[in-house]
Amino acid sequence: MRRIKIYFDGGCRPNPGKMETAVVTGGAAVVVRDAGIGSSMDAEWLALIAALRLARDMELANFILLGDAAAVVEQANGALRARGSAVEHLATFRMLAGDGPAPLVRHVRRTQNLAGIALARGR
Repeated sequence: MRRIKIYFDGGCRPNPGKMETAVVTGGAAVVVRDAGIGSSMDAEWLALIAALRLARDMELANFILLGDAAAVVEQANGALRARGSAVEHLATFRMLAGDGPAPLVRHVRRTQNLAGIALARGR
C-alpha cells in the first residue's frame, strides 16, 4: 500500500506576528493566511496539527507528515523536549493522534517542502 505524503509549513512576518500555514497533499494546497498572532514555531505547530487533522478527516491509515521545521519534527517525535507554547501544541497533536501508533513525522529540506513552496507563492 502506498504511503500518502502530507507536507506542512508555517510562518509569520514579522516574528512574532501574523501567522500563516499551508498543508499540501495529492497536489492540492490548503493555505490559511490569517492563522492568528504568534511565533514562527507556533505557526509550524499549527501547520503540523492541520496536516494531522487533514489525514484524520480523509480517514487515511498510511500517511507521513513532512515538514522543514526540525525542532517541531523532533518535538513531535519525542526526540526533543517541548518548551513554552510548544507544550500545548504537542498536547493537542498527541490528543489528535489518539492511542494508536504515533503518526510518522519526518524532516525534509525546505526546497523539498511543497507546503513551503505554496506559502512562498502567495507572498
